[in-house]
Amino acid sequence: MGLSPRERLAQLAALPDDAIDLAEAALLIAAEAYPSLDIGAYIRQLDELAREAQPLLGTMASEPQRIIRLNQFLFVEKRFTGNQRNYYDPRNSFLNHVLDTRKGIPITLAVVYMEVARRLGLVVRGVSFPGHFLAKYAGDTEILIDAFFGQVLTEEHCRQRLRTVLGPNAAFDRRYLRPATTKEILVRVLENLKQIYLKASDDVAALSCVDRVLLFDPDSTRELRDRGLIYQRLECYRAAVADLERFLELAPDDESAEVVRATLVAIQRQAARLH
Repeated sequence: MGLSPRERLAQLAALPDDAIDLAEAALLIAAEAYPSLDIGAYIRQLDELAREAQPLLGTMASEPQRIIRLNQFLFVEKRFTGNQRNYYDPRNSFLNHVLDTRKGIPITLAVVYMEVARRLGLVVRGVSFPGHFLAKYAGDTEILIDAFFGQVLTEEHCRQRLRTVLGPNAAFDRRYLRPATTKEILVRVLENLKQIYLKASDDVAALSCVDRVLLFDPDSTRELRDRGLIYQRLECYRAAVADLERFLELAPDDESAEVVRATLVAIQRQAARLH
């Protein structure tokens, strides 16, 4: 038998960042929700989008001109756009669903954009901008792309958006525009999904997301804490204690540490009542 999606994702997580195939990893995340998913078929869809775009971009145009033409191809001709009506539908985080419907959230639409651009020889990176994931052409001329709204952004646009997300006094820092690593992109996809499932009180699905985040960052204190709390709600007390104790070992002075200590006491009482 071949590897399960989780096992294959674990293999990719162990690789150096630049050796990870972003599209494959994103589809492996989706494959746990779609057990019969044909990952190769969706990789070929990305290949086909690039083949269709190639004649439109031309070979003599400057790279900024090629970016403008790629925007026209993906956002106008192919109608990739943000799913504003059902933004919090978990399927918006699954690359196969985004390719099928041509609707998604900022990060999955940016993944489509980056993967098509890469196949066309354009260096486009993800940007973990607060509240709204972006793409960035990283050539001699920097071009910021919002794949959700199909727009090119200026730095002033980004300043305005930052104030919307973090408050009117938020100070802009160009570090907000730094390229995200492949692992950071995949973790953000999983964390988005986790939050959707937690809001829906689907602890089992949220637990699956945390487990996969920890493949990329085994000592993430936030994820260890959150997994411990999920285990508590699922009455998996031994696992909950292990995660919460590990959290306190790594982050004894975290602002949530006292609450976690109190939770550990409560878990011991809950476990005692079961024996």
